[in-house]
Amino acid sequence: MKGIHLINKSASSIFINHIFTTFVTTMEMIIYTSIAILNVITFFLYGIDKWKAKKNRWRIPESTLLLLAVLGGSIGAWLGMKIWHHKTMHKKFKYGVPLILVLQIGALFYFLQKA
Repeated sequence: MKGIHLINKSASSIFINHIFTTFVTTMEMIIYTSIAILNVITFFLYGIDKWKAKKNRWRIPESTLLLLAVLGGSIGAWLGMKIWHHKTMHKKFKYGVPLILVLQIGALFYFLQKA
């Protein structure tokens, strides 16, 4: 009876380990996908704001554009600034977005090394 119990315990720990690994992998994919989507949205919002600026229409608040960068859309914000030539002369964007991007890349490397 002891042998069967050990096999069941071993099988259950393997099963739990598999479930946990699958959950972590799924969570990582959700996080990476969410960040990618956020960057695409941020990129296009910079383009839309540039278009609205040219048409003298209601604009997306600067605080919203910066918040999107802080929340993980810094690559999209930086690319939006470069591609659309938008907000490139404003100091808080010119220096802030690249700083946010560098800090986020640093945080990413830090957490990847911890894992």
